[in-house]
Amino acid sequence: MALLTELAHVIRSKNSGPFELTLDILFESKEAYERVKNSGEISIHRICSLYNITEQQVHQFVFFDQARGIKITIARETPSGTVGDRDVYGAQQHAPLFLIEIQ
Repeated sequence: MALLTELAHVIRSKNSGPFELTLDILFESKEAYERVKNSGEISIHRICSLYNITEQQVHQFVFFDQARGIKITIARETPSGTVGDRDVYGAQQHAPLFLIEIQ
């Protein structure tokens, strides 16, 4: 077992416009990428559970083999920069991914 943080080279979040948040998970090696991809631990269902959202709020979920990366775009809970927004740039929303364990 390994934590996603031990296998991924980059785990980050950022705005994808004012109404969406993008989560990127990038790997240095093809082996680490394939291990995570084939584990089934990163899925739409898992993202919904970690972020307490519905499947309709997941706008994009892509395994991008050529770049050894995973890109997930979800609806922001609060539009960027509006009252109640806690992270205007969306740059601190990737932390829930740190808890994912990979077989």
